[in-house]
Amino acid sequence: MTKRADAQAAYDAYLAECPARHLLDRISNKWVSLIVNALADGPQRYTHLSHKLASVSQKMLTQSLRALERDGLVTRTVTPTVPVRVDYALTPLGESLIPVMQAIKTWAEQNMDEVLAARSAYDATA
Repeated sequence: MTKRADAQAAYDAYLAECPARHLLDRISNKWVSLIVNALADGPQRYTHLSHKLASVSQKMLTQSLRALERDGLVTRTVTPTVPVRVDYALTPLGESLIPVMQAIKTWAEQNMDEVLAARSAYDATA
């Protein structure tokens, strides 16, 4: 096997300790999905993100943004004004997630009636 093939074989998300699995856990988080979708429109201030993502706590938004920054998906830019301005934007790597995240969001919105009907039918028999 070549070095490249060895490296690719090392990432098997079905294995519990695989780094790709941890990344998959991160990007499948509902807040991460919504943050990526919100930032698809361009850089956003922290306060704008917190208002756009209804019901996200300050702690959860901060943790999610820090995790995305650590993974190289988001940049954080601090402008020393009064008050301090903090903007978040997707990196090129983060932008590569936009089509996937938008497709999942769109699918959920378009299929919600069918899912609600299935839940109702299931609950009626349980």
